Amino acid sequence: MASSLLTTPSQTLAALNPATARARRSSPAASQVSFSLPRLPSRRALRVRAAVAIEKEVPENEAPPTFLREDGAGAGSGSVRERFEGMIRRVQGEICAALEEADGSGKRFVEDVWSRPGGGGGISRVLQDGNVFEKAGVNVSVVYGVMPPDAYRAAKGAAKNGAADGHKAGPVPFFAAGISSVLHPKNPFAPTLHFNYRYFETDAPQDVPGAPRSWWFGGGTDLTPSYLIEEDVKHFHSVQKQACDKFDPSFYPKFKKWCDDYFYIKHRNERRGLGGIFFDDLNDYDQDMLLNFATECAGSVLPAYIPIIERRKDTPFNEEHKAWQQLRRGRYVEFNLVYDRGTTFGLKTGGRIESILVSLPLTARWEYDHKPEEGTEEFKLLDACINPKEWL
Repeated sequence: MASSLLTTPSQTLAALNPATARARRSSPAASQVSFSLPRLPSRRALRVRAAVAIEKEVPENEAPPTFLREDGAGAGSGSVRERFEGMIRRVQGEICAALEEADGSGKRFVEDVWSRPGGGGGISRVLQDGNVFEKAGVNVSVVYGVMPPDAYRAAKGAAKNGAADGHKAGPVPFFAAGISSVLHPKNPFAPTLHFNYRYFETDAPQDVPGAPRSWWFGGGTDLTPSYLIEEDVKHFHSVQKQACDKFDPSFYPKFKKWCDDYFYIKHRNERRGLGGIFFDDLNDYDQDMLLNFATECAGSVLPAYIPIIERRKDTPFNEEHKAWQQLRRGRYVEFNLVYDRGTTFGLKTGGRIESILVSLPLTARWEYDHKPEEGTEEFKLLDACINPKEWL
């Protein structure tokens, strides 16, 4: 997913009080939040809009030891929330260190730390214009608060919002944590990589008392090359299968198909890339088992990707190769902005825009009615995107 908690940090929502209202009226962001009657379609919409206000992130000088509160489910509790935050922050550090080494430019990831007054925060790290990586982003976020029903439906990918009787529920208390990364190399023969692992909890919607708390895991790792090099694709898929097989032999084939289906660009009738694994709304196994599975998958990112980068980062290429890479990146942009659930969730909740759009490449290209000639290497890649293959 491309990208956030679900590929991006979400916006935390909180009850509006007079002090925060005055602060928002004095800030540039306040002009984007309207409470005036003419713009609201009904009294119900007015009540919902006035009951929640979008909190803007606050820049921080350094990352805190934890973004969790010290309560029964937070810091020091040994909860799934705490263990998941520890995992994603550790993985962020390991992956950034490995990418800096592979890039070899001496550049370091630029880090932005931010917090939410209502709860949580995040760490965004970006390396740009390196020797190997044109743009590499690795973000973590841990946020909680209240989100509107539209954001909940975007997070769940369906029109279900917790109400069993068809009643349209109001704002939903939530907790969401995740790590999300997109890596765009410069060399057209080095593939783009995306991975995202997240944990989500919701409580009963505010106007549907008695609805049960729900939780789920989601995530995946997928490869988007511009040129099909079977050695690389088979290596990548074999690492995904090894991670899955440690928990359930049915996971890899099921999540591989799910990945092919999810990253489908409907208006192009093709996939964004050559797949990997993808899963979402996963809660039908033991919670600890799924936490361990997400941890294993996140830990498999480097062994799946770094050997490919080392093989391809110095491969000679020409202008035609680069132009094709830019066209394929155009497809990447189309999917992320039109279909990706994480991007949709971030935009619907007014999330941190730099974190949401960090998944996009620095450059992309669109040519009118471009079709690669049959039999070329470019056609071979496109055919694999249109007709997903079994790589193992």
